Amino acid sequence: MTVLDGAAEEPVVLGEITLPGGRRSVAHARTFLRDLLPCGHPILADLVTVGSETVCNAVTHTASGRAGGQVRVVLLAERGAYRLEVTDDGAGGARPRLKPEDGGESGRGMRIVDALARRWGYRQDGARTVVWAEFPSEHGPEVGRVRW
Repeated sequence: MTVLDGAAEEPVVLGEITLPGGRRSVAHARTFLRDLLPCGHPILADLVTVGSETVCNAVTHTASGRAGGQVRVVLLAERGAYRLEVTDDGAGGARPRLKPEDGGESGRGMRIVDALARRWGYRQDGARTVVWAEFPSEHGPEVGRVRW
């Protein structure tokens, strides 16, 4: 929540989608996010990349990737920032973390998130995990001007 002149301003949900927990959902999430902001928006490429990485992690490393699993993608706007949230079905207590670089072909997803987002983290929602990432918006969010 953002506070402006002593009054609270709630974040605005620009879009929300729940997808099945399969590999194809990574591409669907990219398309969904790409359609929420105008072409050429300064954060669009980073937002789509981070969305792709976090959805891929959800379907690869959590119960979202099992039969009947789901992953939810939400983009919110508030003054000065966009916030991406990806909710998975939980990983039995495992949490997202940065892995040290070891030269392997996997394990770089959260390092990419860390490099592209202004800040990121996670929170629990029951058994589920919500991974969030924030991106700056120099001119305030494009609320009301987003092309759907």
